[in-house]
Amino acid sequence: MTVLMSSLSWVAYQERLQDDGLVLLLPCGALEQHGPHLPLGTDALLSAAIAQAVATKVHGLVAPTLSYGYKSQPKSGGGQHFPGTTSLDGQSLSQITRDVIREFARHGVKNLVVVDGHYENQWFLTEGIDLAMRALGTTNPLRIMRLEYWDFCTEETLKHVFPDGFPGFALEHAAVIETSLMLHFYPELVALDQLPDHSPADFPPYDMYPTRTEWVPPSGVLSSAKGGSAAKGAMMAEQITASIAAAISHEFSRS
Repeated sequence: MTVLMSSLSWVAYQERLQDDGLVLLLPCGALEQHGPHLPLGTDALLSAAIAQAVATKVHGLVAPTLSYGYKSQPKSGGGQHFPGTTSLDGQSLSQITRDVIREFARHGVKNLVVVDGHYENQWFLTEGIDLAMRALGTTNPLRIMRLEYWDFCTEETLKHVFPDGFPGFALEHAAVIETSLMLHFYPELVALDQLPDHSPADFPPYDMYPTRTEWVPPSGVLSSAKGGSAAKGAMMAEQITASIAAAISHEFSRS
């Protein structure tokens, strides 16, 4: 049985909605540079892959991915100056999120999980959720969970992935975590011969506008991806999806 909402007819979708325990997952990503070795769609691809893996564990459905995200920032995504990075204003992302959620509620969805795969999206997705919930009113049965998938990566898993020390999620843009997960889910899209290897970016504790593009490594990668592997990706994928599924079961099984 497919977990993809887009692969169902409206009749089959309506039948699935008769189950009040059905969970719909909405992956959210971005179109953003991820160095010379990963595709522009990495954030969207990974959020969709993880959402699909989770859906198989919770008997859920996965909505089509929101594939454009909020503006790439130098300290977490390299910035807007890279060709291919194609971003939304914050208000646009919030409004799209609001509109899609209101439509899901109109369909009769009662349990929704917003799976974010792009660091910069967080607060604009939150705003969209808030606007949708406000419009729907307190009597609507819809409940929403919003998460960033990397937050479910446990300390124990990170120790295995980073035996020499974890540099932090912000500097992990296009580095070990994303490269490993892409090698697990989409190995054909990873150009290992283009893998950059340089020192981590060293940002000051402030931002400047216009953006100081010289702060960002020319590759767009914020720390080395050399330690990435498909085996590490498989380990993270298994642990992350199991933890997300457990959180969903815990929250949405409550009366």
